[in-house]
Amino acid sequence: QVQLVESGGGLVQAGGSLRLSCAASGSIFSRNAMGWFRQAPGKEREFVGGVAWGGDNTYYADSVKGRFTISRDSAKNTVYLQMNSLKPEDTAEYYCAARRGYSGNHVYTRTYEYDYWGQGTQVTVSS
Repeated sequence: QVQLVESGGGLVQAGGSLRLSCAASGSIFSRNAMGWFRQAPGKEREFVGGVAWGGDNTYYADSVKGRFTISRDSAKNTVYLQMNSLKPEDTAEYYCAARRGYSGNHVYTRTYEYDYWGQGTQVTVSS
């Protein structure tokens, strides 16, 4: 049984920071490819950033590049999304996702490319 549990969301003023966590359990190992997505009301779920298998390669959506950073604590089997300089347009439900097994050095950006999903954590940025 694979579980992904996000935490760390909340309400923050524009310009502030939050760090989201995604704790993985079950058969997801510390080297699996992981991704962060977000979904605002009435919009499709969109890619935010991801890390390839092994953790050496990361990639971000243009909208968050330079503001958001993904990191990984293999000992805790946890992936983080550090979000700085938050904007009201970053308001959304944030989801982490994981791919099953070995997947090379590619960062996957499509929702259908991921096998497991967390329940989401809400991020609200006030202006």
